[in-house]
Amino acid sequence: MTQTIMVTGGTNGMGKAMALALKEAGWNVVVTGRDAERLQLMDEALSQIQGEHLTIQMDVRDADACLAAVNQARERFGRLEALINNAAGNFICPTDELSPNGWKTVIDIVLNGTFNCCHALVKGWQEDQVVGGQIVNIVASYAWQAGAGVAPSAAAKAGVLNLTRTLAVEWGYKYQARINAISPGPIERTGGADKLALSPEHAERIRRNVPLGRFGTPEEIATLATWMVSDQARYLNGECIALDGGHWLNKQPF
Repeated sequence: MTQTIMVTGGTNGMGKAMALALKEAGWNVVVTGRDAERLQLMDEALSQIQGEHLTIQMDVRDADACLAAVNQARERFGRLEALINNAAGNFICPTDELSPNGWKTVIDIVLNGTFNCCHALVKGWQEDQVVGGQIVNIVASYAWQAGAGVAPSAAAKAGVLNLTRTLAVEWGYKYQARINAISPGPIERTGGADKLALSPEHAERIRRNVPLGRFGTPEEIATLATWMVSDQARYLNGECIALDGGHWLNKQPF
């Protein structure tokens, strides 16, 4: 029986690459995003790959919308076994210049949005008696170290990393579920890359801080995510894998 996976923020960058790779690997793929035009383009891209997929316009900050999206996926495919929480928001701002609204916006998308989607998914697991479901959360190395200039994202990602490990224990026991995380390094062709590299000179400085001397690609993240939800990784639970060329070991503030 073909399993179904939902990818939030799946219309560009890493989310798009993961959704395409997962459909190539034989999953039914559900992609969510806020932008209707990007969803249409993603629908067209997914249509070029054999198999089934669904695109849903949805904002992860809205808990009711997350539950509705999960239920729509379940109605279409019978059940929803897996989730990749990729939707995010970020920008560079010194913390003493940050507005309360700027803080709240990022926290709502990254931390609350991840919880909303996980909570909606587990309700589906309960109703469909899913055993062995999976969640992959996207974090960042500043989840466990300083994130100068990106305080709301750093705080939110730290919360997501802790949530990942907490659910790995709770839902491992209760549902035999595997909950893991990926910590990408500097990745090219993503929305985050555009926002966090303030200039070509700044981008070059970031690149030089990667021991392997280059940016990663969305496709490399997709390869890791596809492996993490495969049977080859069936004993992986509560883990965070950094795919960053060693960047976090030599990380400089933005």
